[in-house]
Amino acid sequence: MLRKALDWHKPLMLFTLAMVALVPITGLAMLVDDRTIDGAPIWFKPFKFAVSFALYGVTLSWALSLPTKARRVGRPLGTIIAVSSTIEMVIIVGQAARGQHSHFNVSTTLDRALFIAMGLSVMFLWTSTAVIAMLVAFSKFVDKVAGTALRYGLLISVAGLSIGFLMLIPTPEQIADISKGVVGGHSIGVPDGGPSMAATGWSTTGGDLRVPHFFGMHALQALPLLAAGLGFVRSPRLADERTRSRLVKLAAALYAGLFVLTLWQALRGQPVTSPDALTLITLTALLAVIGLGVARTLRTAPVAVAA
Repeated sequence: MLRKALDWHKPLMLFTLAMVALVPITGLAMLVDDRTIDGAPIWFKPFKFAVSFALYGVTLSWALSLPTKARRVGRPLGTIIAVSSTIEMVIIVGQAARGQHSHFNVSTTLDRALFIAMGLSVMFLWTSTAVIAMLVAFSKFVDKVAGTALRYGLLISVAGLSIGFLMLIPTPEQIADISKGVVGGHSIGVPDGGPSMAATGWSTTGGDLRVPHFFGMHALQALPLLAAGLGFVRSPRLADERTRSRLVKLAAALYAGLFVLTLWQALRGQPVTSPDALTLITLTALLAVIGLGVARTLRTAPVAVAA
């Protein structure tokens, strides 16, 4: 299946393979280049983006290989996504090599031009993904479980990508002193570059829009993987396609709820590592509702009888 997906669209295939190759390259660069920016290794951001884009590229290739309405216009949209994503990654890697911020950096004419170019490439990527998501939403699938997972995964992924636009809003301090050369940011309530989680770089002292951004984007991988996993489970209650489809819908509702919760948490300036009582109560209620839905679905599922 993976080979078929990658063979379907050459530009996306080449982009995905380039990102896979870039992961160990940027990982090695972090070991040999001791430069940092805002306290993090300068090659950490290219590494994270390479991993994320590799997952995005291979999943989208698979989605566009399916016989849906999206396949008809998938070739030009896939090419646009591959080209725009490549532009963004070239700028991110290039700025890392220069020892400069790739995002929100308008300190010089060159940095401003690169940031604008990156912003335009993201607009093309987002628009193309949104069009594909809408086409898939109204498509019929031979495998209804995989179709349900892909449909909701794409819609949540587009919502996750949209968080990037919130990061472009300048703070009052940035507006008051534009000479600092920074417009926008991902932290809420604290400056970018403060204390952060080791593995992700997410802030541990304030809200961080990268949490819902990352979480939402990767619904495109999480939900189809869940659908595939349910298909491998040998259980009489999961043999029914409608039961598996309902479970995927419940998982999508949980995923969407967690996406909204992490966004709400970030906008309140709250670190993802330090949820307050209100966040925990909301999370508990969400898990309880979905848990009841799962229990009811399994209890009422038709049980396959062995021949």
